[in-house]
Amino acid sequence: MTTPHEFLAEDLIHSPQKFQDLVPPAKIAVFGDPISHSRSPEMHNAALRAAGINIQYVRIRVRKDELATSLHALPAAGFLGANITIPHKASTLKLLDHVNDHALISATVNTVAVEGDGSLKGYNTDGPGLVRAIREEFQMDISDLKILILGAGGGAGRAIAAQCAQEGCERLVLANRSPEKVEALKTQLEPRLRNERLLGPTDRLIAIGLDETSLARELPRTDLLINATSVGMKTTDPQLVPERLLSPHLMVYDAVYSTTKTRLLLDAEAKGARTANGLSMLLHQGALAFEIWLNRPPSLDAMRQGLASA
Repeated sequence: MTTPHEFLAEDLIHSPQKFQDLVPPAKIAVFGDPISHSRSPEMHNAALRAAGINIQYVRIRVRKDELATSLHALPAAGFLGANITIPHKASTLKLLDHVNDHALISATVNTVAVEGDGSLKGYNTDGPGLVRAIREEFQMDISDLKILILGAGGGAGRAIAAQCAQEGCERLVLANRSPEKVEALKTQLEPRLRNERLLGPTDRLIAIGLDETSLARELPRTDLLINATSVGMKTTDPQLVPERLLSPHLMVYDAVYSTTKTRLLLDAEAKGARTANGLSMLLHQGALAFEIWLNRPPSLDAMRQGLASA
């Protein structure tokens, strides 16, 4: 069953005219599976209305075996591009004609643009969106912080880690349930953090597990803790970080954009830490995607109102 503004991959592949017959016509979409939870249509459609642009943004449920065909159907269907969400961010990278440097480093794509010649170019706006979100929520710049990323091996985690390294953060800890999975990422990011800004014996870029011992060792020397896992989206999810390891000096950012606070945020607040959830990252990565497709910045106020209505 579909919901308003939601379609299936087969609609795009076999009945593309359906999107142009909408009022206004659909020219941007988000691909994912599942997709009904996505708030992107409400956010982007509010910005499109505010800008007086007579098109709309829709959800398209795309299964793994439909991804390549769906991507390559975009130009003929008259689309400007699409956002890519779970579980397709890594797979999309290999299916495009071009990708920008940040998408290459993070090995994931969350935004696809249809170029003038009909080719497809991939971007990842998660990292730059996170930078803007941290500045908005905590009035701090990534470059001034010691950062620990939970789930650095996943799509969002890799994008955030790549951006933190690009910004030249003070220190970066890549935490993953299987730390060996982020060793290649660590090697790739090391040249970006190789300078003398951080004095002392502490390694500036390390990979650790998500076990309590490793977290207990690293959290006291962390300024910003970022959850880039999907843990917290459900109330039945396990505890990511034991509450006793959290402390008032931390800033805790949970990329999960649930309408209710995740257990991580509730535990952090109970310990006196400053917290924020992923709505601001969703907002700012969306604004960057809007600029890629339409060559103009959106109204952030309109996008915020759209998110609030979702």
